[in-house]
Parts: sequence; structure tokens; C-alpha cells
Amino acid sequence: MYMPPNSRLRLDPRDEYTHDPEAASNYNESMYFNVFDTRQGVGAWMRIGNRPNEGHAEMSCCVYLPDGRVGFMFARPAITGNREMAAAGMRFEVLEPFRRLRVSYVGELLVMDDPHAMADPSAAFKRYPKRRAELQLEFEGVSPMHGGEIVGMDGAPIALDPEQAVYRGHTEQHMAVRGRIVVDDQHFELIDATGYRDKSWGPRHWHSFYWYKWLPVAFSRDFGVLLSVKGRPEGGPNRISGNVLRNGVYEPVLDGRIDADYDAHWYPRRFSAWIKTSERTYELQGRILATLPLRHKRKDASDPDSYTRITESMSTYTCEGHTALGMTEFCDVMQRGTPISTLKQETAR
Repeated sequence: MYMPPNSRLRLDPRDEYTHDPEAASNYNESMYFNVFDTRQGVGAWMRIGNRPNEGHAEMSCCVYLPDGRVGFMFARPAITGNREMAAAGMRFEVLEPFRRLRVSYVGELLVMDDPHAMADPSAAFKRYPKRRAELQLEFEGVSPMHGGEIVGMDGAPIALDPEQAVYRGHTEQHMAVRGRIVVDDQHFELIDATGYRDKSWGPRHWHSFYWYKWLPVAFSRDFGVLLSVKGRPEGGPNRISGNVLRNGVYEPVLDGRIDADYDAHWYPRRFSAWIKTSERTYELQGRILATLPLRHKRKDASDPDSYTRITESMSTYTCEGHTALGMTEFCDVMQRGTPISTLKQETAR
């Protein structure tokens, strides 16, 4: 998390619940969860983003099936306030702040044998069938909370430029998960699954992200990795943050690097990461199994070939002799079909 000068993080259990919206028209309050059962080869992620000042929420649900197919649904239902995290059949409940949460979804998913089809959402929704889906999941925090609200040294809120901000507060946590996932006639009972979650609130435009690579993976209740690498539009060193979870304690990341290999369409295929903490250096290897591309276009963009793309990938991770399924999320401003992070890397060479 980038910290402006003369600021600090305030971590408060009350921030697990919804906030009174700020006046900024693009105020966003969002929660995100992912879950993976390595033994069964199934994974999922769910997100609700409330935009009360714009009068709608954003709901996303994605399930990665063992046979390579991906089920996905997105909706933008109308809302009139910011009282709860519930939209279009999805609901998030805080049972115990920083510790226990419940996630449910009852609705439909567009089931695709080629998830890259979501690069053209309109065509994908015409091409693929919708199938019934139900997710009932219980999340248990197995790590300390990471992050908080950025405030001044006196605890007062800091001023943000709504046109450039991506959040005021941001928290993340490694999770253990139990429950079930149902897609059409496939049923998966999750007994000892792993996961991750985050929450953010404050003004946000998706195009305010330049590029980032986000690797959140929980290998077990006792070992997990979070590495975030963000590029700077103004240039200079990348912003590095994250933690390594070992036996209930976080080792803060001091430095890190992610090297990715892409296919001809600039979808990631594999990656390696180097992570340094005060305790040791870790090497992380990842292989992409299935990628869902999402895009966000700026309404006033003058260049139709420039937009923000987020690739949401289920991946196989290996580190320190451990193997697990986990999430790989890369976000880039795209310029003529090419991720900006790769252009900067090529320039640097």
C-alpha cells in the first residue's frame, strides 16, 4: 500500500462494515473473496462493489471448474444506499470482525470452455449457455489483518483527489474456507480449502490503476504469500508490498520482483517471483491454468485502443516444497493491445 508523506495506517474492526459514503461521485466500497480446493481442482472468486453515489453496485462471480471451463457472471444492480454488501444474488456477512465471514451466491453463471471469450463480453454472453449456480462459503481468518485506512499522523482523514484515487482504506487477509460450490450438476464440498480476501473503500476509478501484479496464495493454514508490485506512471522504482505468513505471524515483504511469460495475445502463461523479508528470501513459481480477462474503459478516453485490463487467473503455485492452487491478478493499462507493464520493461532493457 502506497503511503503519502506524514501519514499512517489505522486498523479498526469497525471498517469491516459499510461506511457512510463520501461526497465524491465515484465513492466505492468493495469486498472480494477467493477460494481454492487444490485436491479437487476447483476455485472461485466473488466481489461486490457498492457505488451508492452512482446508484448501482457491481457484482462479479467466477468459478474455475476442474475440466478447464470457467463460469462467470457480472451484474450492475441499482442500489439506494450503502447499508449492506448484497447485490444480484450475492451476499457478504461479517460474523466476527477480522475473523469470520460468510459468502453466498444463488444465481446463474455463463459457463465457457474458452474463458478468453470474455475479452468481448457481448459476444461471449450470446455464445455460451447460462447455468444455475450456488455458493455457500464460510471464511476464517488464519493471519493478521494487513493494511488499514490511510490517515494523517493525528488520525484525521487525508485529502484525496477523487479522479486519481483508488481507495482510502484497504485490508487483506489469508483465509481457511469451508462450504460448497454448485454449478449445474457439479457439486463440490469444501472441507479444508484455502483462500484470500480484501476490502477497500473510498473514491475509485478503475483507470486510476496504471499497472500492478498481485499474487495472493494460501498454501495452508500456516503458510501463505502475498506479493504486490505496482508500476508508477511517473517512472521510478516499482512499489513493493506484501507479507509472508508463517505459523500465524506475518513477515513483511521488504523487496520483491515478478517475472511473467505471456502468449501471443499477452495473456500470462507462467511466472516466477522473488520475495525478500527480514527472515529469508523466498522463490515462488506459478503456472496459469485458466484466465478470465476483464476490461474497464474510460468514458472520456480519446484513444479507443487504450483501456484497463485485469486478467483473473487460477494458477498452480509452488514454494518451499508446497503446492497449491491460488489467484493471479495482473492489471494493466492496455495500449494497442499490449500491457503497459511489458512496454515499460522493454524500454528498461
